[in-house]
Amino acid sequence: MEQRTYNQYCATARTLDLVGERWTLLLIRELLTGPKRYGDLQASLRGLGTGLLAARLKHLEREGLAHRVVLPPPARTPAYALTEAGEELGPAILQLARWGLKWALGERREDETFHPGWAVLGLRACFDPEAAAGLNAVYEFRVDDELFHARIDGGAVEALHGPAQHPDATVTISQEAFLRLTDQSLTLAQAIESGTASASGDPQALRRLGGLFRLPPPRTRTAHRTS
Repeated sequence: MEQRTYNQYCATARTLDLVGERWTLLLIRELLTGPKRYGDLQASLRGLGTGLLAARLKHLEREGLAHRVVLPPPARTPAYALTEAGEELGPAILQLARWGLKWALGERREDETFHPGWAVLGLRACFDPEAAAGLNAVYEFRVDDELFHARIDGGAVEALHGPAQHPDATVTISQEAFLRLTDQSLTLAQAIESGTASASGDPQALRRLGGLFRLPPPRTRTAHRTS
């Protein structure tokens, strides 16, 4: 497959030559949360055919943005991981996520797929380091069958897939309620009050949870009218 190019000697254009094709940035989004097997990527990116997935992964390998690895025991299976260059795209993708939460997300459309695990990157995008000052805690989130956790330490966050070994606080919530948290039509306190969510663990860690991850108020895109 011939790679398209803008033919411009410009850093932005050169970057878009590498990651501007459809699905490429979403593949990098998936790999930002850790190595993924081919089947994991297929499951997370519904609508991406096997042929195109293979082509995009080959492109990332060829351009030095991803490479093949073998997962540690007990998995011991081949997977894909980002290189140093691929990892450095993380801040740009997080900024796109922040912009999207404010200007693009809105309500979920009927034909749109959703995976609660995408919130792992969302936790990083919405993290407020000032609100985490002096906090050292691990939060585990259980959304139906998906588990992920966030480790807060020194005003920094590390969000990962899977259960936490020793969580200080645990939040269990239905996927439907979690979606409403995402579109900001529901708060965690309201979900707990209604019974669609529950929280347990250290009271101080739970009290501070509400301020750690701040979704930007949604805005409506409008064109400026000229008189």
